[in-house]
Amino acid sequence: MAFFGTNGVRGIANEYITPQLAVDVAKSLGTYMGSKGTIAIGRDTRMSGDMLKSAAIAGALSAGLTVIDLGIAPVPAVQYYVRDHADAGMMITASHNPREYNGIKLIAGDGSEFSREGESEVEKIYYSKQFASANWDKTGDLRTASDANEYYIQGIINHVDAQAIREKRFKVVTDTGCGAGSITLPFLLRRLGCEVITINAQLDGTFPWRNPEPTPDVLTELADIVRTTGADMGVAQDGDADRAVFVDENGDFIDDEVLLAMMAKYVLTRNKGIIVTPVSSSRCMADIAEEAGVELILTAVGSINVARKMMETDAVFGGEGNGGLIFPEHQYCRDGGMACAKLLEIIAAGTTLSEFARSVPEYFNSKTKTCCDDLTAIMERVKADVLDGNAEVDTTDGIKIWYDDGWVLIRPSGTEPIIRIFAESKTKAKAEELMLGGLELVEKCK
Repeated sequence: MAFFGTNGVRGIANEYITPQLAVDVAKSLGTYMGSKGTIAIGRDTRMSGDMLKSAAIAGALSAGLTVIDLGIAPVPAVQYYVRDHADAGMMITASHNPREYNGIKLIAGDGSEFSREGESEVEKIYYSKQFASANWDKTGDLRTASDANEYYIQGIINHVDAQAIREKRFKVVTDTGCGAGSITLPFLLRRLGCEVITINAQLDGTFPWRNPEPTPDVLTELADIVRTTGADMGVAQDGDADRAVFVDENGDFIDDEVLLAMMAKYVLTRNKGIIVTPVSSSRCMADIAEEAGVELILTAVGSINVARKMMETDAVFGGEGNGGLIFPEHQYCRDGGMACAKLLEIIAAGTTLSEFARSVPEYFNSKTKTCCDDLTAIMERVKADVLDGNAEVDTTDGIKIWYDDGWVLIRPSGTEPIIRIFAESKTKAKAEELMLGGLELVEKCK
């Protein structure tokens, strides 16, 4: 199995993600960079963050790199800083994973996530242990930068209609989950003229109230406060704040796929062009693209794949159905803070979130998973089976089977011995039926 997963390398801190691993990843990156250049390193709020960041700094310095320590910052803030001030970056984070996890993400010099090809090269160096080691007088310099978060906040403000937002004096409730967004999102919103009510905004790597993943079941307090205060919306972020999810003015959770389609629709009213999303995304994105008369490009799952395809095609918008939205005019990466500011720009034009959510086509989803010993062999059998039929099939990532009334995606996990089955249709009953059909096919092929 590959060292780098869908988004970096992750595991339980001090068990799998150890200081030695962090040192070696940083040495590998330094070797890949030819022992020259500057990297910026940031972290989220996890308890093991300082330990792992210190180890990564030591490894990078030993390889001869100059290091800028950014301290605690959201992933998109580190990416924004790297784009303009460094040659590469590292983020110590496990994103939405539970409290005990941590991990490392690599950032390319243009601020995007490291390419799969770049990760593969760094991975080869990591496993070979053939690290560059600088002479005693050539070890790198360590600097600190305290302005990365402010630089990022101002960057967002520069790319939205800040005046229109400020004139509305919105009331917004934030749940930053004690993560890195706690030191950016509330301050961004206040700078945009909002009255801000914060919960879980203290920096606490034990995540005492909820795990970093902002799922609807842990956002009941956020929804209740939106209702009782008459707020215009609520927003919650994951641990490293590259994603954001929302509740509308009624306290109702906005489905992630609906959010993606809403934002695509808004962007396309202002700037027609290609949009990009993973093969796992809702048919709603295809409907939005068709209505606007633009091309929709489907990629393999993972924000790296979406961002890279957007860069290749000069797309105007892209993202995933998990709250990860990418605005290329700002930067080519998921950005929860930018997504929040853009939603405020939308409702500043005179609508509410609930009204805008109802303006996109409605679909229903169903999903399950099944344990499998040999993922490759089973997926080959599934592929052979479906290709024998007359169905329209997409093999961009897993096997997606299109029907007149919906689709089913059968996809192996990149981290566990399981196969996931996703289905979608215009009715809940049909989505369930398609999902069960996909499950039956996998079970038959075991």
